[in-house]
Amino acid sequence: MQDSALKILVTGGAGFIGSAVVRHLINDTIHSVVNLDKLTYAGNLESLVTVSDSSRYAFEQVDICDAAAVKRVFAEHQPDLIMHLAAESHVDRSIDGPGEFIQTNVVGTYVLLEAARAYWQQLDESRKGRFRFHHISTDEVYGDLPHPNDSVADGDGELPLFTETTAYAPSSPYSASKAGSDHLVRAWHRTYGLPVVVTNCSNNYGPYHFPEKLIPLVILNALEGKPLPIYGAGDQIRDWLYVEDHARALVLVATQGVNGETYNIGGHNEKQNIEVVQTICSILDELAPRGAGAGSYSDLITHVSDRPGHDRRYAIDADKIGRELGWTPQETFETGLRKTVQWYLDNQPWCQRVQDGSYQRERLGAGLE
Repeated sequence: MQDSALKILVTGGAGFIGSAVVRHLINDTIHSVVNLDKLTYAGNLESLVTVSDSSRYAFEQVDICDAAAVKRVFAEHQPDLIMHLAAESHVDRSIDGPGEFIQTNVVGTYVLLEAARAYWQQLDESRKGRFRFHHISTDEVYGDLPHPNDSVADGDGELPLFTETTAYAPSSPYSASKAGSDHLVRAWHRTYGLPVVVTNCSNNYGPYHFPEKLIPLVILNALEGKPLPIYGAGDQIRDWLYVEDHARALVLVATQGVNGETYNIGGHNEKQNIEVVQTICSILDELAPRGAGAGSYSDLITHVSDRPGHDRRYAIDADKIGRELGWTPQETFETGLRKTVQWYLDNQPWCQRVQDGSYQRERLGAGLE
């Protein structure tokens, strides 16, 4: 499958991870891309200016909940493979307004699955055999894991990790909506035979990240001398994955993964949130010091009350994708974070333009009202 050029429909291709996938496909493979994106607040075509002139790239501004428009895109572009990344993804936003998450992540995935099923069933046998629906999900569907402070470990003193067989236990409206979409994809595979693969990833970071997420928020607030908010003690642990490493993994799974299988993708980088923020401050102290007498960026760290239902630890066991498909991350957390900080320093105009007024780095998800 991977040896011939494919036409790949990427939903959410103007988003953070989606745009990294599109750039990788155009720059590093022979495949063609149809980018289907609604262009909500987090979708930004500026993330694709380096590839948008390619003859192998096409863009469709479509909502995945619009069944007629999705059907038209399938009929017009005749994709060989679907990479479904379109989703509402910010936990704090899901606490403030869960309805949009149910609509996009659950209903939208259903609409896309039905369009894909109808399209797949009418393909000739050759094309039918290589068609694939790749659903991109999150490790947050698994809930959270024991924290080192809990002193819960196995017989070898090791804390558990999320595997592909970990039971689902979502904590937030966001993760519950993603869990629902995962179940739909697997049901369409089992009931209708639709060829699918599923991936669940850890926290992504890197260039072009919308500034409501922790790392870009901290970078931009620091540069403006604003407080750097840390939930609670900041001891929540996440496994951090550089977005370009993730993009490589996703294309590998989409083209070489085994039908019906799930692959967890992680960066092998468990870090407490406070560590992440302190490391960003140290890099900024080196690359863009505040000036004489201003002190370190770390002086701006401010602890705020924790958000409701905040998971304490995520950590991915990525052994399966490494063992079966040969993928390993190229970036360490240190090299990836330095690249990320430098990118934001070099791309301040992008940061200004992407903030259209709907989000001004205000705190979201503080309460349940």
